[in-house]
Amino acid sequence: MTDFEDYVRPYGLFSKIDAFGYLKDLQEHPDQPRKKGKVILVTADTPLKASRGEGKTTTTIALIDALRARGVDAAAVLRQPSMGITAAGSKGGASGGGKASLTHPELVDWGLCGEMAAIESAQNLLVSFAEKAVDEGRLDTVLVPRVSEVPSRSLRQIAVDRGKGNLSERTVLTPTCELMQIVVLSRSMEEIGQRVAAMVAGTLDGKPVRFGDFIDLWRITGILTDAVKPAYTETLQGSPVYVHCGPFANVSIGIPSLVSVQMACARHDVVIVEAGYGADAGAQKWLDIAAREYGAQWPAAAVVVTRATTWRDDPKLQWRYPFHVNRLESLGIPTFPMINLWEGEDGQAGQLRQTASDLGFRSPIMGNLFRDGGQALEDQLDGLIEALGAPARADADTVSHHGMDVMDQICWIARSAYGVPGSRVVEKDGFAQSLEQARQLCAQVGVNLEDMTIVAVKSPATMTDDDTAPEDQRTVTLKKVEPHVGAGLLQVNLTTSLTTPMPKIV
Repeated sequence: MTDFEDYVRPYGLFSKIDAFGYLKDLQEHPDQPRKKGKVILVTADTPLKASRGEGKTTTTIALIDALRARGVDAAAVLRQPSMGITAAGSKGGASGGGKASLTHPELVDWGLCGEMAAIESAQNLLVSFAEKAVDEGRLDTVLVPRVSEVPSRSLRQIAVDRGKGNLSERTVLTPTCELMQIVVLSRSMEEIGQRVAAMVAGTLDGKPVRFGDFIDLWRITGILTDAVKPAYTETLQGSPVYVHCGPFANVSIGIPSLVSVQMACARHDVVIVEAGYGADAGAQKWLDIAAREYGAQWPAAAVVVTRATTWRDDPKLQWRYPFHVNRLESLGIPTFPMINLWEGEDGQAGQLRQTASDLGFRSPIMGNLFRDGGQALEDQLDGLIEALGAPARADADTVSHHGMDVMDQICWIARSAYGVPGSRVVEKDGFAQSLEQARQLCAQVGVNLEDMTIVAVKSPATMTDDDTAPEDQRTVTLKKVEPHVGAGLLQVNLTTSLTTPMPKIV
């Protein structure tokens, strides 16, 4: 057994951790000491605008600082930002703000240690191999998309090789690509290699062809060596933070890598995990993908971040925040409202506590975290700490949906995460055909569609087709499906809203 420090090495102003190697060492030495950290899931209300952050990262950083000040061995695992909309000022990055910030925030927000770029390059290399396979007659279509960190309308659908094959090609954002999903979900380099081999490169005479059928995978997995290692940094107060993988919980998984959370849980008593966008996006995916289907930690508690203005900005949307809190509580997770106060809102604390009480919530945690950092929360954590020490509820719904009919899974998500019953789940023209094509493709490579895990692809700013509609009139429209066979995921596009926010200079 080697020490944890043997798996850590300097990488610029950060450190990189060979989490795969460390966890393998623990597995091979079961008698060696390790912790069994409990997970606190930090999520948020559905943002009123896709570009407005509610303060999840700021909350996460303030929480670990406050917990450590209370004597709790706490750490955080954060997602990386996507530079496309962060750089344009459309939303916050991944480094918090004010006194609730990370050290070297500009580096965290601008590419960290190059993980995103490496994953982008690796999938683009796969596409290049697939295009070469077309020239050699091994493929006649390419199904895996190219990747770009910055979104571009011009690259959404293009044709290449004009005059020869007019080969159709498209480009997706790095966080949404299948290779990123594989890195998020895998727990070893061997598993990454197997999943990359299982990715469908394209078709030949209508039959799917996997990458493992025609390339040596060392060409790809050799590029992911450092990209699959979580980065280590700290808060301004010196609290430990691990950063790895995936933003964009509306169009992908939007959660940190499972290996980074598992590693943190082996080293700390409490691990705060940040999930992307709102509870209908990142939290839904941590619970229903990471925990139910991939064995990640079921949260011992959750914190749902909101703003003081949420309950009065738009009366027709006031139902969403209580829905999120009550839904998580119904799943057996002690859930705490977290109100992120902005300048000039301190005087509203009493009114906000009364509102939370009227809604039947647990006592809310609140403070101006940008201004005061973790100090604002230190004396408000008794309930949260007590919940962490309590045994898991026997009625917690953690059952896997593996093998459930696809439409039943979709309807369950619509009812559970968005409050829309199956009778109001609407199929857009072409959806049934898209689902059947996905079923046939999976069958041709020996995969049962019902064994794949559903990833809801949706607007970040809405839960339903129209969240302002009366409760009994809200619908969810299903648009199309796309299988990511290597990742084991079935992406289902739903709602009538745009799915990818383009940069908006603010």
